[in-house]
Amino acid sequence: MLATYAVQVTQSRGRRFAESPHPYRNDFQRDRDRVIHARAFRRLEAKTQVFTRRYSDHFRNRLTHTLEVTQISRTIAGALGLNADLTEALALVHDIGHPPFGHAGEKALNAAMHEHGLLFDHNLHALRIVEDFEQRYAAFRGLNLTFEVREGIIKHSHDYAAKEHPELAEYLLDQRPPLEAQLIDLSDEIAYNTADLDDGYESHLLSLEEIREGVGIFERFYREVAQLYPQAPEKLKFNETLKRMLNRLVDDLIRTTQKRVNEARIQSVEGMRKHPERLAAFSPEVEAERKQNKEFLYENLYYSPSLADEKDDAERIVRELFAFWMAHPESLPHQYQEKAKDEGLPRVVCDYIAGMTDPFIFEQYEKHCG
Repeated sequence: MLATYAVQVTQSRGRRFAESPHPYRNDFQRDRDRVIHARAFRRLEAKTQVFTRRYSDHFRNRLTHTLEVTQISRTIAGALGLNADLTEALALVHDIGHPPFGHAGEKALNAAMHEHGLLFDHNLHALRIVEDFEQRYAAFRGLNLTFEVREGIIKHSHDYAAKEHPELAEYLLDQRPPLEAQLIDLSDEIAYNTADLDDGYESHLLSLEEIREGVGIFERFYREVAQLYPQAPEKLKFNETLKRMLNRLVDDLIRTTQKRVNEARIQSVEGMRKHPERLAAFSPEVEAERKQNKEFLYENLYYSPSLADEKDDAERIVRELFAFWMAHPESLPHQYQEKAKDEGLPRVVCDYIAGMTDPFIFEQYEKHCG
């Protein structure tokens, strides 16, 4: 039984191109499966989350991070009586537009596009992937996903202004997304705020003492774990602490979101859409803990001097390859040369780079700039 404000698959606004119903999979399940089978989804396995493989094969990449977000968001959706199939599809597709080298690659690509009066946004790029780049069907371009999944790609983490993005007018930019989409960004926060502490500790870029001193929620649970398991190895105490952190974030998000929905007296998807603010949220206390955790990661891990050289290299590689193909468009694959006639060279070069994996962009750099 779904909540009255959950998205019912029978009330979906449908696909851009009509298709016959499947005998035993609903439309959101089909969307989930199409994302999983997409080439762009497979490429996430070779795209950086925080650490490159120079550190270890055990650390998260963009694909394993996506799977963790999917598990967390589906659990939350189930507890709130939401449509778990839609939530799963949205979680699986939420990072599909990321370029190589993580946020360093996105920063460099956006800077290169700014020089041509354009921008790179991984959500907007994800929409281009599922609408155009993926070619698996004879009847249409793209994956032909339902409106609700395409809308969630755009709106799960950002509110775009209608005046600035007239091309997105069909996605109801003046309204909030359904709660299934609102959950994705917060599930993403839960996943990487805990996972990056784990990988940072395993990489020895973060010490246990630094984490205990800088992350209050971690310290509180670590003290509890140390009392329960005084003889356990430090790594197992660390793992138990992270488990409790993650559980607190998930529990609070479920309880707080349910409370806000009840207080707003939301009884339908339309009521959710027309509410003046998003209702998925942490409580003020846990939001403060989340913010402290995130600030600690930025100060001590993401901006760590140990990772600075890799980030600099990533930005340089993206910047120089972009400049190379702008100067030598004849070196692009033939299909991209053809697309440039209609969409403009900067956008096509951006699309080509954004679709690359870390290993492939290194190969291209060695070939053209090395």
